[in-house]
Amino acid sequence: MKISNQLTGIINFITLVLSLPIIGVGIWLATKHNTDCVRFLQWPVIIIGVFILVVSIAGFVGSCFRVAWLLWLYLLVMFLLIVLLLAFTVFAFIVTNKGAGHALAGKGYKEYRLGDYSTWLQRRVENSNNWDKIQSCLSDAKFCSHLSKYSTISSFDAADLSPVQVWLLASSSNSKDLLQKAVFRLERFISFSLIFHMH
Repeated sequence: MKISNQLTGIINFITLVLSLPIIGVGIWLATKHNTDCVRFLQWPVIIIGVFILVVSIAGFVGSCFRVAWLLWLYLLVMFLLIVLLLAFTVFAFIVTNKGAGHALAGKGYKEYRLGDYSTWLQRRVENSNNWDKIQSCLSDAKFCSHLSKYSTISSFDAADLSPVQVWLLASSSNSKDLLQKAVFRLERFISFSLIFHMH
């Protein structure tokens, strides 16, 4: 019993120390950055850091000072976290299970169909407010900066690009031929989505 209490105390002390940088990053994001993407992340990061800190303190104090009710609270919270993690994993699997791209003959990219994904995810993707946030995050991360190497039709056809990358390339391209090709790929993606919604 003494060894398990010591081990619990050590593990919780380590997580307590690790929660401090998480809270620090959340505070740094809140004070230094003001983009939509960072604003979306700052509060979840701070809340997760504070939550880990509080749970770690409960586990540390409960195990080191043998406070039984804190240990029971700690065990309950750990149990709920495990259940939530399992539920999230199952949810993510169900939502994205059929969403693999379809290979196209002679092309280096896959074709993705919105209809292959769950109805819940389709509604989230089609919501323009969600796309505005996603676009802000992609822009902040300079996600399309490496796409400039696809300046010719042949390099574009051979490229393994997602629909988001095709859209970014189409919206930033100066080449009329490349733009038309990108729009064609996007139209195929959108047409499959519309066909799915008609059924």
